[in-house]
Amino acid sequence: MATSESNFDEDIKKDFYIPTYILSEDASQSDDVKLPDLPTCPVLVFINSKSGGQLGGDLLNTYQSLLNKYQVFDLGKETPDSVLHRLYLNLEKLKSNGDEFAAKLEERLRIIVAGGDGTAGWLLGVVSDLKLSQPPPIATVPLGTGNNLPFSFGWGKKNPGTDQNSVISFLKKVMDAKEMKIDSWHILMRMRAPKEGCCDPIAPLELPHSLHAFHRVSPSDDLNVEGCHTFRGGFWNYFSMGMDAQVSYAFHSERKMHPEKFKNQLVNQSTYARLGCTQGWFFASLVHPSSRNIAQLAKVKIMKKHGDWQDLDIPHSIRSIVCLNLPSFSGGLNPWGTPNSNKRRDRDLTPPFVDDGLIEVVGFRNAWHGMVLLAPNGHGTRLAQAHRIRFEFHKGAADHTFMRIDGEPWKQPLPVDDDTVVVEIAHLGQVKMLATHDCRSKSVHDPSSHVNHDCDDGDSDGEEEDSVVEEQRKFGAADTFKFPDEVDISHIS
Repeated sequence: MATSESNFDEDIKKDFYIPTYILSEDASQSDDVKLPDLPTCPVLVFINSKSGGQLGGDLLNTYQSLLNKYQVFDLGKETPDSVLHRLYLNLEKLKSNGDEFAAKLEERLRIIVAGGDGTAGWLLGVVSDLKLSQPPPIATVPLGTGNNLPFSFGWGKKNPGTDQNSVISFLKKVMDAKEMKIDSWHILMRMRAPKEGCCDPIAPLELPHSLHAFHRVSPSDDLNVEGCHTFRGGFWNYFSMGMDAQVSYAFHSERKMHPEKFKNQLVNQSTYARLGCTQGWFFASLVHPSSRNIAQLAKVKIMKKHGDWQDLDIPHSIRSIVCLNLPSFSGGLNPWGTPNSNKRRDRDLTPPFVDDGLIEVVGFRNAWHGMVLLAPNGHGTRLAQAHRIRFEFHKGAADHTFMRIDGEPWKQPLPVDDDTVVVEIAHLGQVKMLATHDCRSKSVHDPSSHVNHDCDDGDSDGEEEDSVVEEQRKFGAADTFKFPDEVDISHIS
């Protein structure tokens, strides 16, 4: 038995172990574990120990028992930007001293992040902004409620097992996974600063972490406009506005008030469904005024070709709009679907590729309309595909709406006088993900992704300054994409 366990430990070290001297310049190579060969798949592991009830903490203990405890990080104690800064500075020093082991390990390095979509987005933002010459690809462990990112890339949407066998099985899948590039999206939000009273238009904790993590842009920033408050952030999966964001906001508000009731994924999902019913969105036309319709709230413009803004007509019945990058929304639903050959020809639509620089814009009338996604070939009202989209909110009957970025909702005040609130989304860049070979996400560069799909049943539906473009290529993550100290990351999905 002892021999079997010894061989088992050796296999783990051979495949996944990172020596301590690689992780910290304070460690001595002579005191480290002797590895005969370069590990096949060296991994850094980041775990939100407060995700998934007790699962996060249990998963942290299992990974630390299997691997070098110094290559496994609790996000409640250390942020990913500080870890990666330290690691890559040390790697550069080792390589400059002729350490070939360090150089080859860097080429093979992969990252695992365990948490909800908010946690995964945090890690993606940090890696994106570090602008590494060899950015490591990232695998996501589903520990949240929706788990859209893990599901899109084949890692499942159910919370995983935390025992050794489950973790080893996941590690082997990471070793066998393929790399995929996915688009990332920059979001800018601008509103008029109040003439008197509080200087902050939104209480800091009301904004999603992906926006307020780096606060307003600085006065010297080219994106700043005098007399306005400007926020910016980034996302990988979706931005949504309207009824779905309102239900999400109610869920997150209830979870903050009663965290003890949200320790189980199944309970979380049933609570979410209950809130969807009590909010009245199954009978939106009867319960909610037309002032909540997207066409009444905002003027929408899209850019399909560089520098060419076009008005986007939104049907008056649409009460929710989703700007989608990945084929997974609200726990695995695919609002865009796959347009058939007629739709591709007549409306110039394409399948929802994750790396084509286009974002899919989909509308929903009510929750019953959303239920169509459960049917084969079901989809929402396809409105457009674009490289950029802009929402302009003017004074109207509603004084607020609800918005959501990658699962994190907020209540957005709307103009009460002649001011304008602007939300603009633009293609930012790409980041590398790890995916299983049968995942639902498709690349525009994969020939198998271009097979004709004719099963769809029909629709229910100026050049920037260089400095500004450069600023849009920052999430603010490398040094500043940190949650404020007062933020409890247990509230991140």
